[in-house]
Amino acid sequence: MMGALLCASCATAQPPMATVYTTDGTRQYSLTRSEVQGEESTNVRSALLLHPEESYQSVDGFGFAITYSSAYNLLKMTATDRATLLRTTFSPTEGYGASYVRISLGCNDFSSTEYSLCDEKGPDDDLLRHFRLYTDEVDYVIPVLKELLAINPQLKIIAAPWTCPKWMKVNNITDRRSHNSWTDGHLNPAYYKVYAQYFVRFIQAFAAEGINIYAVSPQNEPLNPGNCASLYMPWNEQAGFVQQLAPALKQAGLQTRIYLFDHNYNYDNKPEEQQYPAKIYKVYEDKDFEGKELVVGAAYHNYGGHTDELNVIHNLYPDKELLFTEASIGTWNNGRNLDTSLADCMVNIGLHTLNKHCRGAIVWNFMLDMQRGPNLDGGCQTCYGAVDIDESNYRDYTLNSHYYTICHLSAVVRPGAVRIGTSGWHYDGVDYTAFRNPNGTMAVVLYNSNQRELATNIATGQQRFHISLPPRAAVSVLLPASTTAGIGNVQHSTFDVQRSMFNVQRLYSLGGMRASQSPLAGIYIGQGRKAAKVINMK
Repeated sequence: MMGALLCASCATAQPPMATVYTTDGTRQYSLTRSEVQGEESTNVRSALLLHPEESYQSVDGFGFAITYSSAYNLLKMTATDRATLLRTTFSPTEGYGASYVRISLGCNDFSSTEYSLCDEKGPDDDLLRHFRLYTDEVDYVIPVLKELLAINPQLKIIAAPWTCPKWMKVNNITDRRSHNSWTDGHLNPAYYKVYAQYFVRFIQAFAAEGINIYAVSPQNEPLNPGNCASLYMPWNEQAGFVQQLAPALKQAGLQTRIYLFDHNYNYDNKPEEQQYPAKIYKVYEDKDFEGKELVVGAAYHNYGGHTDELNVIHNLYPDKELLFTEASIGTWNNGRNLDTSLADCMVNIGLHTLNKHCRGAIVWNFMLDMQRGPNLDGGCQTCYGAVDIDESNYRDYTLNSHYYTICHLSAVVRPGAVRIGTSGWHYDGVDYTAFRNPNGTMAVVLYNSNQRELATNIATGQQRFHISLPPRAAVSVLLPASTTAGIGNVQHSTFDVQRSMFNVQRLYSLGGMRASQSPLAGIYIGQGRKAAKVINMK
């Protein structure tokens, strides 16, 4: 009777479908959506096997920087055109679901001018008396953020300063002579507590606008003194400042997370700054201070060095998070040529950072115009946006590799997803990563660097999905919910699907799960390399 019931269920089961997004360098495919029907199969020798029981880091999301320049261009569009673009990009239900935004705390190199949020020093009893949001925030960034939050209320926002107010700067922390310049200089230790309150006021000012700041880093590119707005902050100085920043956030009732460093993998080739965040973690091992738990991890850029540094830091401090927060495309890397730039962005910004423990990836400007602006003297004059809009009509725009990279990830890997293990199929020149989403669906993102089309079977449980990989193309796959859903609390037996000792004789469908009856007198429900014996047939 049990066999008859199972077969009846099998006869009425609907075949599972996977959703696939494809983009190639020729733009023949441009986030082109298709569906692939699953096939029942026990022969998974040539398949990419997913192992959801083997889990790594969880995901916070993927997104773009909303600078003044990005907001300026967006607000030049008609409200209808802008809403369509933002909804397509950020909506988790109507679009690709981008879910992270990076902004600056004060000016950056794509602001209208250099400024801080407190350019004038107040009296001794209130040094931040003149704190205020600037027009860049009030008239541009905040209105765009409000539109984004209306589209995706779960949007996460991380903020970083490019510089502190000039009156807080000194030439070095020993001599402490005044450094009256937007560029370079050190934060005077005498102002650590004041500057921590500067962060608090910024977060509170945005909260008053209904905008939650999810995370901050103490300094954008702390080892780069040459940006148009910059502050040099070696690791030991950041360690000292954060010991004031974390308590200030905690005492203000804020849960804003702190990501250290926020700069390049190679630490700008400064030997004394190697493993910058790990040096700070080491100092903190023997220190207790209020809000220490808010120091959750470190952020990285890719303007120097290699993603292998992510593994180094993770192996030293596996309990600390990693986040990728900035990359640029521009004239120097032929950034508007999708055939050359898509590979680098998909592999190095997306797949390699995720496979090396990052919780998300954020690229630089969401939108610039076709003249790479508006931009600021001393900042990047050669950068492209993820989207470049025609400033002659503010309607027509081009999507660049950064846009495709973030949307390929966001479309299938949801916030809260967990990276999972894989085994089986491998082909030189194909990079990939895999995740289990909170709703039980699974995601695989691949990039085929080869000049010819390839194909693979992605196997989950006893289902196999045949996926085509065009030459030099990104492919994102959203697989139906896990076939082990609903097993409950059962005893698990491990077996190798490829070298199964069970010699499966019959296959059944049980509530959407795959089941096999073996000569060992039981029903086994399989997922990857795990099976649960749920029915004793003796």
